[in-house]
Amino acid sequence: MSDYIVRPARSADVLGIHHLLEPLVERRILLGKDLAVLYGAVQEFVVAEKDGELIGCGALHVMWEDLGEIRTLIVRDDWLRHGVGRAIVEALEVRAQDLGLSRLFCLTFETDFFARRGFAPIGEQIVAPDVYSQLLRSRDEGVAEFLDLAHVKPNTLGNTRMLKNL
Repeated sequence: MSDYIVRPARSADVLGIHHLLEPLVERRILLGKDLAVLYGAVQEFVVAEKDGELIGCGALHVMWEDLGEIRTLIVRDDWLRHGVGRAIVEALEVRAQDLGLSRLFCLTFETDFFARRGFAPIGEQIVAPDVYSQLLRSRDEGVAEFLDLAHVKPNTLGNTRMLKNL
């Protein structure tokens, strides 16, 4: 049951990614993303696939010169605890290193999962003040979550901000 592959996402995968995302949006675990946003970010995604069917996905979003975020990490319920999430995170870490990133951020309820992969909870100010002021200009919700800005707090209550040095 574990002969799946992890590969870069293609535009043809976007509807499948959206299908994986919707139940988690309904349960308020992840924020919803419009199809246009997913198509625009398809190059950030990897997908796990078994017999042509998507069983998981995850994205790497570059936030700064040395910093990326793992976002939209999803594993279909019937594939949990089969190593799919680990394989997706490992693929995203390779991508991050290929891009020259040295740190990865995530905002998650799954703290044990990420802790097993070397992530640790973070506090405030983990970037230099000049970088912080530059990041404040971003319109990206993930950047606002990383900076722990007040306007995203209603959507992120209960989540833990975590960081890994690669």
